[in-house]
Amino acid sequence: MYIKRYTISVILFVLLLGWYVYGFVTQESIEIGFLGFSLPSMPIAVLVIIPLILLYVATVFHMAFYSLLGSFKVRKYEKDLEKMMISVGDALLCKENRHFEFKTPKYKQLGKVIDHVSMIADAQMPSIEDEKLANILRVVSRVKSGEVADLRKFSLPTDNELMIQNDKNRYDAHELSPEDVLGKSGRYSKELCMRAYGDASKKSAFSVIEKNKEFMSHEALNNILSRINADQNQLDLSNQALIELIGMLELNEKDYISISQALSKSMIPEQRIKLFELLSEKDDEATGAYLYTLYDLEMQYHANEILSNTQANEYLNFKAYRALKECNRHYDISLFV
Repeated sequence: MYIKRYTISVILFVLLLGWYVYGFVTQESIEIGFLGFSLPSMPIAVLVIIPLILLYVATVFHMAFYSLLGSFKVRKYEKDLEKMMISVGDALLCKENRHFEFKTPKYKQLGKVIDHVSMIADAQMPSIEDEKLANILRVVSRVKSGEVADLRKFSLPTDNELMIQNDKNRYDAHELSPEDVLGKSGRYSKELCMRAYGDASKKSAFSVIEKNKEFMSHEALNNILSRINADQNQLDLSNQALIELIGMLELNEKDYISISQALSKSMIPEQRIKLFELLSEKDDEATGAYLYTLYDLEMQYHANEILSNTQANEYLNFKAYRALKECNRHYDISLFV
C-alpha cells in the first residue's frame, strides 16, 4: 500500500470514528492523570482516536524503514546489473584477469562463471538497450568478420586476442606496411611480425632484412635467396651475411641441399662453394650440401677427398654416386639427394 493512500485512508477513518463517537456515543469529557500529572480535560471521542493516530505513526515508520531496506536491496541489484554488463563486455573484448565483486547471491554465482569464460557474439545477435554493450558487440563483430575497428577507447593490451586480430585486419587492408610492423615489432604479435618479415624479404632493402632477422622463416629465406643476383629487387650479399641469416633457422641436411639448389642458378660457383664450405664448418648438417655443391659443379676431386675422410656408414648416397662416376656412369647428382 502506498503511504499517501494509506495516510488518506487513515485520516478518513479517524475522522469518521471521532465523529461517530462524539455524535452518537458520548460528548462527555474526562481528565486523565499520569504519574501525579493531570492532563487537560478532553472529549472521549478525542481519546478514542489518539491511539489510532499513534498506531498510524508507528506503522508509517515501520513501512518507511522496510521501504528503505528494500530500496537498498534494489540498489544492490541495480549495481550488480551494471557490473554484470561491464563483465560481459570485458569477456567479449577478451580481457584477461577479469574479477568483479558482486553483492547479491545470484549475481555472485553468475559473475564467477563469466570471469572465467570467453564469449563469442554471432551475426544474429539481437539489438540490446545497453548502449555500451551494444557498441562492444558491434566492434567485436566487425573485427571477427575481418574489418578494421577503432579499439583505442577500450585500452586493450597489445597481446589481447582482439587487438591481434584487428592488427591482422589492418595489415590486410594495407593500413600497416611491413616496415610499419617491423619498425615497432614490440607492439605487434610474433605471427604478424613474421608475416610482415616474409613480405619484406621480397622487396625491402637488406638493412630491413638484417635488422629484423629474428623473424626469419623458411619462406622468408627462400625469398631472400631468390633475390641474389636477380633482375629485379636484387640483393648483393656476402657469404658472411648469408651465413648469419641462415643461422637464424634450425636446418637439416635436406634444407641445406635445398638452399644449394636454390643458389645454383644465381650465385657464382666460387662463392657458392665457399659458402657451403663455411656452413659445413659451422654445422655438420651442412656437409651433405657441401658435397652436393661440389658434385653439382663437377668438383669431383674435392668431393671425393671429403668422402674419404668420413665413416663407412655416412653419406652412402654420395658414395654410391662416386662409385657410379668411377665406372663412367653419368647421372644427375639431384637423383641422389
